[in-house]
Amino acid sequence: MRFSRATHLLIFCKSRRSAKRTLENVLPFIEEKLFLKVNREKTMVDEAKKVKFLGFSFYEKKGESRVRIHPKSVAKMKAKVKELTSRSNGMGNEERAEKLRRYIMGWINYFKIADMKKLLQTTDEWMRRRIRMVYWKQWKRIKTKFEKLQSLGIHKQKAWEYANTRKSYWRTSNSPILSRSLGNNVLKNLGFLFFSDYYRQVIA
Repeated sequence: MRFSRATHLLIFCKSRRSAKRTLENVLPFIEEKLFLKVNREKTMVDEAKKVKFLGFSFYEKKGESRVRIHPKSVAKMKAKVKELTSRSNGMGNEERAEKLRRYIMGWINYFKIADMKKLLQTTDEWMRRRIRMVYWKQWKRIKTKFEKLQSLGIHKQKAWEYANTRKSYWRTSNSPILSRSLGNNVLKNLGFLFFSDYYRQVIA
């Protein structure tokens, strides 16, 4: 049987010398025995920490090699979240929550083997702030902001004070008032899923 296409492959060795020797031996086997074509441009010997592999990278901790998400993959993920949490994308909040949910589930299921607990925590904080900013922008008018804040449990005086604020949308999105009125549980009840929550479900 001949195979027309191979998948990606990493071989780990204890030293560069050993890695070069392994490469010299394995290439003829792959090409002559398995009848697979090797992409020589992408075939290399390098330190694990310098390798990007299918969106992953590697690092050493206490003498042990571990897996994490490559910075380019993190940047791509944040760009997608920013796109989905932009008010100018024409989506309603239900659609926004659903698209974020699908994206987060797919992303976590793909990268779940990587060490990413801290990354997910900081990403969630940033994403929640962006979602709060979306709602704050949507409320627009002072009267609407005042009524919404009151309906979400903010005292009348504080609600009126914040409804009249001249602070930027982004700055207000990080205020104690929006953190309380549009708290984590409120956002979850509105249908939003967060990376850390789904990650805990997947690895449980």
